[in-house]
Amino acid sequence: MNRPKVYFTKSITPETVIKMYEQLGIELPGRVAVKVHSGEEGNQNYLRPEFLRPMIEHVKGTVVECNTAYEGARNSTEKHIRLIREHGWNRYFTVDLMDAEGPDLELAVPNGKILKKNYVGKNIANYDSMLVLAHFKGHPMGGYGGALKQISIGCASSMGKCLIHSGGADPNQETVWDNHAEQLVFCEAMADAAQSVAHLFKGRIAFINIMCNISVDCDCCAIAEDPCMKDIGILSSLDPVALDQACMDLIYSSGDPGRDHFLQRVESHHGTHTIDAAADLGFGTKEYELIPVD
Repeated sequence: MNRPKVYFTKSITPETVIKMYEQLGIELPGRVAVKVHSGEEGNQNYLRPEFLRPMIEHVKGTVVECNTAYEGARNSTEKHIRLIREHGWNRYFTVDLMDAEGPDLELAVPNGKILKKNYVGKNIANYDSMLVLAHFKGHPMGGYGGALKQISIGCASSMGKCLIHSGGADPNQETVWDNHAEQLVFCEAMADAAQSVAHLFKGRIAFINIMCNISVDCDCCAIAEDPCMKDIGILSSLDPVALDQACMDLIYSSGDPGRDHFLQRVESHHGTHTIDAAADLGFGTKEYELIPVD
């Protein structure tokens, strides 16, 4: 079996992001959606638009995001658009809040472990390809956040996020947090949702994980811990499962004094179960060839 290639460099610069994309040997066609995390109000760790600007301009992409399903500055279209403006995203790019208006687009999950359908922002249908720029870090609910989270929770509409968090039971923002799924079910629902987006753009999607500002908390946290580990580098792949696995392997092999604190967050939330479930669904593999890039 040909193992998917995962490219890795220790250099973290805007120019290196482009270099790591070019390693993939893919030219994303047509209208390119660039999935980023716009950053919650008050968060200090999210990747800034200035850092990602050369990469996004390189593919002539449109920045895409979706509303959240929890209290904060991004859980309604009006508030989220205001924060996107305050964070400077539309200073450089066209920004498309894909679920700004309904109805959501329903994607089938034919062989899902938990979900039979996934709800994403309807505007995703306007794009021919997708570049997924993920900030690899911890997460207070998923254990960690990387490429798989960006195409599952990240591309899901507010209703889709509720469906994932409830394990397919409750798509309602008012009640979902009273009906949150058991953790392993939640992880498998994330893998299901990721599969639906990966299939939507099959052969027309590329992934880059940036391992800097590595906090145990996600960019969705208004009050996030400061980074607990030193920056590691940038990784890219056409396989999101291999990519997230490679990032976790770099964490496990690290001698950084903050490693155990980070891993406690991941392991206490069964974070790598999302990777296992995604591999089992067959849209990626945990086996990979790591290729260093100078």
